[in-house]
Amino acid sequence: MINNEVQKQLVANAAAFDSRDLRQALSAFGTGVTVVTTLDADARPVGVTANSFNSVSLEPPIVLWSLRKASPSLPAFDTCGRFVIHVLTLDQMPLSQRFASPVPEKFRGVAHAPGGHGLPVLEGCAAVFECQTEQRHEVGDHILYLGRVQAYQHRPSAGLLFCQGRYAQGVSLAQSAA
Repeated sequence: MINNEVQKQLVANAAAFDSRDLRQALSAFGTGVTVVTTLDADARPVGVTANSFNSVSLEPPIVLWSLRKASPSLPAFDTCGRFVIHVLTLDQMPLSQRFASPVPEKFRGVAHAPGGHGLPVLEGCAAVFECQTEQRHEVGDHILYLGRVQAYQHRPSAGLLFCQGRYAQGVSLAQSAA
C-alpha cells in the first residue's frame, strides 16, 4: 500500500513531468524488438522498427503495435490494411537500426521474400506474424494498430531486447526451489 507522502509525490510528479523524463522512466521496461512491414500504395515495401508489439488475444489471435503519427510510413500502414511483425533475433540488431533510420531504400540488401499476401517477410527472424488490420485507434501522438494473425512462424533463437536506451539480450534465470 502506498503511504500518503508517496502518493502526494506521485501526483505532484504526474502534474509536472516532462516528456524526456517520462521517456527515461518508461525505458526501465525492457521490450522485444520488432520490424513491422507492409506495402505502400505503389506496392513498394515499407518497414519500421517498433518495440510496442504485444499479444492481445489468443481466440481470436490478435496482436498490437503502435506508430508515431509523424512517421512518414504511416500512410502505407493505413492504406494497406495488412502488416507483418518480425520479432528480431540477437544477431539482427543491424536490421533494427536500419529500419529505425531514415534510409530511403531500407530493403536494399536485406534478405526478404513475399509472404502469403505479398507483403515483405524478412528472413531469419525469431517469429513472424502476418496480420490483417482489425482496428486502428488514434491515441495521443501514436496510432495503435490491432491485427488479426492470419499466419505465423517461429524458431528457437535468442531474441533482441531494448532496455534503458540500449540493446540487450535475455538471459534465462534458474527457477528457485520451492
